[in-house]
Amino acid sequence: MSASPSAPARSPHHSLKRPPAAERVYTHIKDAVLDRRYEGGTLLTEGDLAEAVGVSRTPVREALLRLEVEGLIKLYPKKGALVLAVSAQEIKDVVETRLLVEEFAARKAVPASAQLIARLEQLLQEQRQLAEAGDLAAVAVKDRCFHAEIVKNAGNEILSRLYDQLRDRQLRMGVAVMEAHPGRIEANITEHGELLDAIRAGDAEGAARVVRHHVGRVRVLVRGEDR
Repeated sequence: MSASPSAPARSPHHSLKRPPAAERVYTHIKDAVLDRRYEGGTLLTEGDLAEAVGVSRTPVREALLRLEVEGLIKLYPKKGALVLAVSAQEIKDVVETRLLVEEFAARKAVPASAQLIARLEQLLQEQRQLAEAGDLAAVAVKDRCFHAEIVKNAGNEILSRLYDQLRDRQLRMGVAVMEAHPGRIEANITEHGELLDAIRAGDAEGAARVVRHHVGRVRVLVRGEDR
């Protein structure tokens, strides 16, 4: 009996599926809010969002409900969704939480493993390269990754999860600071270098002091109080 013909080879892209429509809308809006293409006070309409992403209004509504739960927008029936501005209270809360977590993590980083030092060196170099390219959103992401690596190294899963919950707010504030204070980009990189130097030198209290100064500046800068 002759062998049955083999099935045609499948294209390597054949099995790849596009994300669901609501997920695409969610990603589109969230990315635009975090990198401030949709600034606080912007009113988004279902029709405009549906057209921008190429979907119907039903997945737009689903995505907007999800983003409202996350605190990035406020829905107004029959009007649209208002992108919420970063409030003074939110800035205060984020900075206080970051200080509590990051000062502890900086102290726990000492003595540092060779693996942690190498990873922080890599992240710092990548941040420099992105800054030179002028990609503020990517710089903000890499900036946060640098701090998150130190927090993760502390080995406390509860603190790591708490820190992860601050991610979106940190990214949004980071882009806002860099747009309003371009000189802060280089200052952030310099301060990251100082933090790395303190960790490398085994100076736990010195590392905590750098974190306190570095993170504490965020509240002043985002609120436009820099002097």
